[in-house]
Amino acid sequence: MMELINWIIVGLLVVVGLVVALVIFSFFTTWLKALLAKARVGFPTLLAMRLRGVPVGLIVDARVTAVKASLPLTTDQLEAHYLAEGNVVQTVQAIIAAAKANIELSWDRACAIDLATRGTSKSVLEAVRTSINPKVIDCVIEGRETIDGVAKDGIQVKVRARVTVRSNLDRYVGSAQEETVIARVGESIVSTIGSSENYKIVLENPNAITEKVLDRGLDQGTAFEILSIDIADVDLGENRGAALRSSQASADKEVAQAQAEIRRAAAVALEQENKAKVEEMQAKLVEAEAQVPMAMAEAFRNGNLGIMDYYRMRNVEADTEMRTSISKDKE
Repeated sequence: MMELINWIIVGLLVVVGLVVALVIFSFFTTWLKALLAKARVGFPTLLAMRLRGVPVGLIVDARVTAVKASLPLTTDQLEAHYLAEGNVVQTVQAIIAAAKANIELSWDRACAIDLATRGTSKSVLEAVRTSINPKVIDCVIEGRETIDGVAKDGIQVKVRARVTVRSNLDRYVGSAQEETVIARVGESIVSTIGSSENYKIVLENPNAITEKVLDRGLDQGTAFEILSIDIADVDLGENRGAALRSSQASADKEVAQAQAEIRRAAAVALEQENKAKVEEMQAKLVEAEAQVPMAMAEAFRNGNLGIMDYYRMRNVEADTEMRTSISKDKE
């Protein structure tokens, strides 16, 4: 019985030895690399990372890079950022770049920036590089290369502007990006041009635009600090004032024509109404003239009109017709 127990103990020891040997064999190269780089990582830690599904080589290489740059990052910090789906390599590189440039950037803030830019065209490394080396942004709005404004004299002024910005790492997370800066600068330039008395003021002193724009603090609430706004080119566009006046004149002309047409239609209607009244009066006249022979006949029957009176009346009518005919021939 004692022999069986001894064999079992020996077997267990052999299994444990094999497991230990396998672990040592699997992680020996990684462990040795970390040891030689003075970024020692124990075998239990390496085994635990493997069991958690964390790429051991990636974490160890990142820790070695950080230690060589005098950044005391632990494997737990690197693992936590990896498990949060962060980019460990870029985050470590960003920390190193910030440290070399004497820019204060903690590991937690670097991780926050990396996670905030995940899935976008930005990255924590780019943010740090932009903070070290400011970049120039062309103010291109909706595909247009120029920012167009109209001065008070109605002349359109086209401005091509460039903005030099530097990343503000303290407020990078949750702040507006380049699009907001471009929109604010464009709106301010248009407003400044619109407040100018004429286009000559803008052409004579383009720097006045940048001075007024910079005084407005357009970088508030954004991830950048505006260093300068440069006017690359100023050009003249259309005479919007003349175009508006021309359009207004055309509109006034159409309104006047419409009002004249209304008055003409009213006059035509009044003329037709008067003609109808004339026709009505003529009809009444004809009706009255038709009653004259009947009245004369009645006067003959009653003895109120004699035959000589009738002939004298006919003579007067004939004389009147003759005079009328003669006057018409003279005309």
